[in-house]
Amino acid sequence: MKKLLKRQHYIHLALLCIWLIIGAVLRFTNLGLKPPWSDEWATLVFSLGNSFRTIPLNEIISLDMLLSPLQVDVTQTARDTINNLLTESTHPPLYFVLNHWWLQLTGQNNSLVSIWWGRCFSALWGIAAIPGMFALGYLWFRSLMAAHIASVLMAVSPFGVYLAQEARHYTLAILWVMASLACLVIACRVGIAHLTPKIILILSWIVINVLGVTTHYFFTLALVAETLVLVAFWWKDIVRDKNNLLNRYWQRIYLAIIGTVIGCLPWLYIWRSIPDNQLTSWVYQENSWLKFYEPIGRIFLWLITKIGLLPVEGVSETVTIASGIIILSTLGWLFSFFLRGYQQLKKNQDTQLAIIIIEQFVLSAIACILIITYTVGADLTLSSRFQFFYFPGFLLFLAGISHYLWQKKQQVVVVLIALGICGSLTINHNLAFQKVERPDVVVPVMVEAYDKIPVIIAIQHYTHGQTGEMMSLGWQFQELINQQQIAWQPQFFLAHQEIATTDYPFLSEHLNSITHPFQLWLVNFSPTPELANSRCIPDQNYQRRATGYKYRLYSCNL
Repeated sequence: MKKLLKRQHYIHLALLCIWLIIGAVLRFTNLGLKPPWSDEWATLVFSLGNSFRTIPLNEIISLDMLLSPLQVDVTQTARDTINNLLTESTHPPLYFVLNHWWLQLTGQNNSLVSIWWGRCFSALWGIAAIPGMFALGYLWFRSLMAAHIASVLMAVSPFGVYLAQEARHYTLAILWVMASLACLVIACRVGIAHLTPKIILILSWIVINVLGVTTHYFFTLALVAETLVLVAFWWKDIVRDKNNLLNRYWQRIYLAIIGTVIGCLPWLYIWRSIPDNQLTSWVYQENSWLKFYEPIGRIFLWLITKIGLLPVEGVSETVTIASGIIILSTLGWLFSFFLRGYQQLKKNQDTQLAIIIIEQFVLSAIACILIITYTVGADLTLSSRFQFFYFPGFLLFLAGISHYLWQKKQQVVVVLIALGICGSLTINHNLAFQKVERPDVVVPVMVEAYDKIPVIIAIQHYTHGQTGEMMSLGWQFQELINQQQIAWQPQFFLAHQEIATTDYPFLSEHLNSITHPFQLWLVNFSPTPELANSRCIPDQNYQRRATGYKYRLYSCNL
């Protein structure tokens, strides 16, 4: 009997290793090939301990100066990372500090940071979520099969692969969500058994929650969703017996809530400044009644991408439509089976509590997003990455149902996993979830238009977000130079003004002082500056748009 149990143990361990390998391959495939974008530059610059403020504004600068904040400086410390982050950005520092030490491991002093290495840190946390999901699935449903399915869904999730291939902090935050959910289900099970939660559980829960908020402020929304689950649990308990209001069980839960609030207060205080920050102003959009249903539609779309995806970007319209039809029809076929499985789980005494808690968590999380979107005016559905805080809960919900379906109709679960693999391969080959900026599209056009005279690229500047957009262009030029595809370098101009107008005196002054002729590219200006006095004429052949960029060529020959 012992040999049989030991053999089964090795089988489960081998299967988990297979899921890990699959997840690792999907996360590392083409990891460094996609063009970096401004948010990734922010992660790398601050993690290095550098600052965007070292780049001059309203001056013509060289390519080396533009990319200087991306240089590894071994004299920079974690304190530099924290100071620059808290004064220039809107994120808490935990991930950036950890990433600082990671980047110091490989970078040679004064060399440019490696995009692959920067993304690798996020990918490793994404891989760690696979065994984490296994443990969470087993803890939640007390089933090894549910644990395996949960870990496989995490391994092949297109959304999970997308986040893991970004040099950002979402994958670490997802691990904290998973750990907090583990504490939640243990606490609820203890309550059902009329026992008192151990103090080590409460203290661990508090620490996990504080670390989660110190990684990403949106982790707070996960805490709100968990609190709503506990409120529903609390209400049923006191309705059954009002004396339960202050029993030892709820005293410990109150301690967990109060401890979390106290631990998170310093970061929540800092968070208060974010709504007025231009870095986050893009989420504050007019939400007219004509667009009332758009956030709901986007939530539905983001839920789909967590389990499956097919080519929808960088392909023909026919392929996009066909992909959409295939995904929706497949999900429609799967839905009927999952609905029946869900109904059966709610009737089963062994799984009823687990499925209800995770259902309430996911619905509460989505409700938080929609309430903020419709009442505050900050549309949190605009970006898929904002949905990270309920992502493991959603996969856990599907894993619970899939565990039941595996015993009845295994092909349903196989199709679900296959849909995830197809989606992840789609992400790997940049056919969906493309970067917010596409300098790899813009720079070839600029190279094509090059007329063997100096080139100046100017961008309208408000925050380091626009600096990052310019860095993306500069990085793409640097790659071409390193590959010896071009032998020239452009110059750059960050045209900073608090209020956008057609008059940019610093830009005009510098353009007038430069020896003509030269080529001028205006990027993301709105409205377009008046350049008649600078002797620059728009070139009708080069007025283009690409993802993240609107750019136009001016010939300054007079």
